[in-house]
Amino acid sequence: MVDYHAAGQPASYQYGGNGPGIGDYMAQEDDWDRDLLLDPAWEKQQRKTFTAWCNSHLRKAGTQIENIDEDFRDGLKLMLLLEVISGERLPKPERGKMRVHKINNVNKALDFIASKGVKLVSIGAEEIVDGNAKMTLGMIWTIILRFAIQDISVEETSAKEGLLLWCQRKTAPYKNVNVQNFHISWKDGLAFNALIHRHRPELIEYDKLRKDDPVTNLNNAFEVAEKYLDIPKMLDAEDIVNTARPDEKAIMTYVSSFYHAFSGAQKAETAANRICKVLAVNQENEHLMEDYEKLASDLLEWIQRTIPWLENRVPQKTMQGMQQKLEDFRDYRRVHKPPKVQEKCQLEINFNTLQTKLRLSNRPAFMPSEGKMVSDINNGWQHLEQAEKGFEEWLLNEMRRLERLEHLGQKFRQKASIHESWTEGKEAMLKQKDYETATLSDIKALIRKHEAFESDLAAHQDRVEQIAAIAQELNELDYYDSPSVNARCQKICDQWDTLGSLTHTRREALEKTEKQLETIDQLHLEYAKRAAPFNNWMESAMEDLQDMFIVHTIEEIEGLIAAHDQFKSTLPDADKEREAILGIQSEAQKIADYNNIKLSGNNPYTSVTPQIINSKWERVQQLVPKRDHALQDEQSKQQSNEHLRRQFASQANIVGPWIQTKMEEIGRISIEMNGTLEDQLNHLKQYEQSIVDYKPNIDVLEQQHQLIQEALIFDNKHTNYTMEHIRVGWEQLLTTIARTINEVENQILTRDAKGISQEQMQEFRASFNHFDKKRTGSMDTDDYRALLISTGYSLGDAEFNRIMSVVDPNNSGVVTFQAFIDFMSRETTDTDTADQVIASFKVLAGDKNYITAEELRRELPPDQAEYCIARMAPYQGPDAIPGALDYKSFSTALYGESDL
Repeated sequence: MVDYHAAGQPASYQYGGNGPGIGDYMAQEDDWDRDLLLDPAWEKQQRKTFTAWCNSHLRKAGTQIENIDEDFRDGLKLMLLLEVISGERLPKPERGKMRVHKINNVNKALDFIASKGVKLVSIGAEEIVDGNAKMTLGMIWTIILRFAIQDISVEETSAKEGLLLWCQRKTAPYKNVNVQNFHISWKDGLAFNALIHRHRPELIEYDKLRKDDPVTNLNNAFEVAEKYLDIPKMLDAEDIVNTARPDEKAIMTYVSSFYHAFSGAQKAETAANRICKVLAVNQENEHLMEDYEKLASDLLEWIQRTIPWLENRVPQKTMQGMQQKLEDFRDYRRVHKPPKVQEKCQLEINFNTLQTKLRLSNRPAFMPSEGKMVSDINNGWQHLEQAEKGFEEWLLNEMRRLERLEHLGQKFRQKASIHESWTEGKEAMLKQKDYETATLSDIKALIRKHEAFESDLAAHQDRVEQIAAIAQELNELDYYDSPSVNARCQKICDQWDTLGSLTHTRREALEKTEKQLETIDQLHLEYAKRAAPFNNWMESAMEDLQDMFIVHTIEEIEGLIAAHDQFKSTLPDADKEREAILGIQSEAQKIADYNNIKLSGNNPYTSVTPQIINSKWERVQQLVPKRDHALQDEQSKQQSNEHLRRQFASQANIVGPWIQTKMEEIGRISIEMNGTLEDQLNHLKQYEQSIVDYKPNIDVLEQQHQLIQEALIFDNKHTNYTMEHIRVGWEQLLTTIARTINEVENQILTRDAKGISQEQMQEFRASFNHFDKKRTGSMDTDDYRALLISTGYSLGDAEFNRIMSVVDPNNSGVVTFQAFIDFMSRETTDTDTADQVIASFKVLAGDKNYITAEELRRELPPDQAEYCIARMAPYQGPDAIPGALDYKSFSTALYGESDL
C-alpha cells in the first residue's frame, strides 16, 4: 500500500509562499485555465481519473463515490477521504440534511486542507455543495497535489518536476520512449509499459509492443497495473488516443500512483527482509530449544528410571543370585552409563551455544521447562552417582555376608553331625538297669564308667554351646535356611538337656549301690580316665583338621599355616601319651594273666578301646597331610590375589596422577591461551585427541579391576586409587576439555557476530588475565570493577550494579571471561530491536495498526508468513476488522518484552 500518512504531517512542509518551490507551483496550478476545463474531453478524463483516485483511498474505509461532483456535496465523504489519506482525525461531521449542515462539513474539510499550508483560490464551500463540477475537480486536484505529488523528490527536484525526472530516469533505457511532459509523451502507451517493466519485468513483454498500436499498449498497461499493482484504472485508452493533448492533471495523477506503488514496494521489500531475518533467527533458536528440551527430558527420564534400580537393596538368598546382580551392575557401568555421560556433556555444550546465540541476537536468555535446567540435570546426575556408589558398596558387603553365611551354615552342619554321632545311643545307655544284677566289681566298673561318661559329657558342653552360638548368628544374619537350622539346634539342645537329666539320675543310682560294692580295678579306671581326654583331644583334632576356613589376605593364611605347624609339633608328645595309655591296658592284661584272672571282656570303665584310640590316631595321621595340601592351595590363591592387587596398583598409580596432571594443564591452558582463537581451538582439539588416545590405559585398568572383583578381592593396600576414583577423574577430564573447547567456540561465535577483531579479543583476554589474580578463569566483583575502570569506564554504584546484572544475572558473585566478552561486544555493537520490527510490520500493513493474513502471505516467504499467522494474536483495537492480527505484541514478544 502507498504510504500517504507521512505526507500529512504539518511540521514537515509549509505552503502559501513559505516553502521553496512547492508553494509557487501550487499557486500556479490553482490559477488554471478555466476555458480549457470546459473542454468536454479533458473534463471527462479528469472526472474518471479523479474519481478512481478517490475510490482507491475510500475503499480502505469501506466506501466509494459514483459521481464526483454529487457525492462530495454533503462533505461527509470528503472529510472521510481526508482522514484516510492524512491519517489524522477531522472534527466530528454534522449529520443533518440541511444546506447549512453540508456547508459546515465542507468548510471543515477546506479548513483542514488550508491547515496544511495549501492556498485555496476561488474555491468555496457553497460551490462544492451546489455541485459546481469545475470547482469540485479543482479542489480534488489540490488534494492530489498536496498528498500525492508534493512529497515526490528526485535529485533535488520535487513535486511535478521531481515526478517528471523520476519517469525520465526510469524509462531512459527503453526505445521509442521520450518522456518530456505529462500529456503527449504518454499517448502511445509505451511509457506506462516501460515504468511497469522497469520494476516488474515479469509482468510485461516489452519487446512485443508496437508504437503504432497505442490502444493495445495503453490497455495492456492499465490492466496489468490494476491486476498486479493494485492501481485502479483511472484512464480510458480511447480518450487518450483520440485527444490531441491528453489532460495533464489526469496523466500526472495516474503516474503518481505508479511512483507511490513502486516506492512502497521497495519499502515493503526492505521491511520483509528485516522481518525474515528476525524470524529466521527466532525459528533457529526455537529449534535449538526444542532439541535441548527433548535431550534433557530423555536424560532425566533415564536418570529417574535408573536411580530406583540402584537404590533397590533387596538382597538375594544365595551367592549365585548376588553374583548375577554384580554382573548386571558391571553391564550398567560398561554399556549403559558411558553414552549417557556423553549426552550430558553434549547437553551442556548445546545449552551454552544456545544462550550465546540468544545474547548475540538480542533475545532474552533461554529458560528451560521447570525441572530441566542444567543444574537440575547435574543434581540428578549427582544423585545417580551417589546411588551408584551406595549400590556397589552394598553389593560387596552383601556378598561378604552371604559368603560368611555359607561358611557358618557348613560349620553348623558339620558340628551338628559330629555331636549327633556322639549322642547316638547315649540315651539308651543311660537308661539301662544293669547295676541291679551286677557284682561289686561290676558296680565299681559301672561307677567309673559313668564318671568317665560325665567327663566326656562335660567335654562336649563346649561343642553344644558352639552349635547354639552359630545358630544364633545365622538367625541374626538372616540366613535363608534358618528354620531348618533352628529346628536342628532345638533338637540338639533338648536332647542335651535329656542327657544331663539321665546322667544325674544314673549317677544317683550307682552311688546308692556303691556302698554295697568293694573294690574297683584301679588300673582299668586309670586307663579310662586317661583315654577319655585323649580321645576327646583326637576328636577335637579331627574336627579342627576338617574345619572350613575363609581368608582374604596372605597374612591370614600364613597365620593358619603357623597354627597348623604348631599343632604338628605337638604330635610326638601325643604319640607318647597314646603309647602310655595303651601300656596301661597292656599292663592290666599282664597282671590278670599273671594272677589267672579271667577278664570278662572290654574295660568295664570306658568304651574307648585301644582299637578306637589306634583308629582315631590313624585318622588324625591321615588328616594332617590333607590339611597341609588345603592350606598350601589357599596360600597359592592368596599369592595370586596379591599379584592382582600389585598389578592393578601399579597401573592405577600411573593413570591417577596422569589424569590430575591433565586437569591442571587444561586449567592453565584455558587461562593462558595464546595466538588466535582458531589456533587455540586447534590446540585444544589436538589436546583433546591426545586425551582420547589415552583411553586404552583406562580399558586395561578396567580389565584388571574386573579380575580383582571376580577374585572377590575387597581391598588393596598398595594404592589409594580405586576404580571409582579413576572413572570419575576420567569423566571429569573429558567434560572439562569439551567445556573449554565450547568456550573458545562461543568466543569465535561472539567475535564473528559482533565484528570484534583478533587484536581486540587478545586485548580483552590480556586485560581479563591481568585482573584474574587467582588464575581461575573468573573474578569477583572488586576485581571486575578494577578491570572496567582500566578499560575506561567511569563507574558509579548504580552503573556498576547495572553492568553486574548483565554479566552476572544469577548473582553468583563471579564474572567469567565469556560474560566479559559478551558485555564488551554488546556495548560496542548494534542489533535489531522490537521497535524496528514493529516499524517494519507497519510498512507492510500500509500504516495500519494491524495486518491481515493476506498481506503477510503477499509480502513474506510462505514458511515465515505462516509462522507469523500462527503466533499473532487477534487485533483488539477500535479500528479492528475481521481477521486483523496484532503485529505489535508479536514483535515485542520476540524480544522478551511481553508474553506472546
